[in-house]
Amino acid sequence: MASSDNDTTRLDAAARAGWLYYIAGNTQDEIARKLKVSRATAQRMVSLCLTQRLITFRLEHPIAACMDLAAQLQDRFGMRYCEVVPSDPADPTLVTGVAERAAGLLESTLRSETPSIIGIGTGRAMRAAVERIPPMQTRNHQLVSLVGNISPDGSASPFDAVARLADLTGAQHYPMPLPVFLSSAQERQTLLGIEAVRRIRDLAGHADLRLVGVGQLDQTAPLHVDGFISRTELLELIRLGAVGEVIGWALNAEGEVIEGGSNQRLTSIPHPVPATSLTIGVAVGEVKVVPIKAALKGRILNGLITDERTAKAILAH
Repeated sequence: MASSDNDTTRLDAAARAGWLYYIAGNTQDEIARKLKVSRATAQRMVSLCLTQRLITFRLEHPIAACMDLAAQLQDRFGMRYCEVVPSDPADPTLVTGVAERAAGLLESTLRSETPSIIGIGTGRAMRAAVERIPPMQTRNHQLVSLVGNISPDGSASPFDAVARLADLTGAQHYPMPLPVFLSSAQERQTLLGIEAVRRIRDLAGHADLRLVGVGQLDQTAPLHVDGFISRTELLELIRLGAVGEVIGWALNAEGEVIEGGSNQRLTSIPHPVPATSLTIGVAVGEVKVVPIKAALKGRILNGLITDERTAKAILAH
C-alpha cells in the first residue's frame, strides 16, 4: 500500500509540473521555485509527465504542405475524407502521427450526440489510435469489430481494438467471436450461419464509420509475421496477384478482392464496392504505398489518414 501511495504522489507531482510547463507556460526554473524543488527535480518531473502520458497533445494547426497533399489525394482518388500528417524524418514508419489523427476522428464521433455505429479493424495502427482516446462515457454509440478476435492459437488477438475502446468509452460493443481464419471454406460457411454471428455481421454492414488498417503482402506481411497465415499461404496469395490486404481481404493491384487463397477461409466483414459508409484506411510507410493505392483504386476505401512521405509516394507511384 505504501508503494502504491508513493507512486500516486509521484505521478500527482509530475502531472502538476507538466501542467505548469506545457499548459501554463512556466519555465523549469519557475516550476522549481513554485513547487519548492531543485531545477533538476523539476526537469525530471516534467519528463515523467510526458513519458507516462499524463498529458497529451494534438496538432490543431494544419500544415500547408500536408493540406495540399491531402487535397491532391482526395481529388485523384475521389475520396470523401483525407488527412496527411507530418512525417518523422528519423522514423518514416512511425504510426504515432496517424494514430493521433485517427484518435481525433474517433473522439469527435464518440462525443457526438447523434448515435453512430462504428466499425473497427485490427492491427497496430488501430490499437495505437484507440490508446489515445481519453476515458469518457458515451453509451449512445455502438462499436462493432470488422475482424475475428481469436488468434490462430485460440487466444484473444493482441491487436483487438474494439474491446479496449469499449473499456474506455462505456459504449455497447460487439466483438466478432470467431478466429480470423478458419480451417476450411466449409467450416467458414457453417460458422457464419450462426444467428449471433449473422447479427453482428449485419450490424457491421450498417456501420456509419469504418476505421481500418492496410497491410502489405510481402515477406514482412503482418498476417504472416503475426502467425495468421503460413509462408506457403502467403506465397500462394502473391502468386494469385495479391499486393495488400484490408481487414484480411487480399487485394490485387487494381483493388479487386482475390478469388481463392486464404480469402476463402476469412471471417472478416466483406467490403462493399464501392464503399458505402465512410471507410478510412490508416497506414504509413513505404511498404504500404502499393496496398493503399490498390485499396483506393478498387474503391475499398473512400478515406485515408497517412503521412507526408507516404502521400508523396502514392502520388508519384
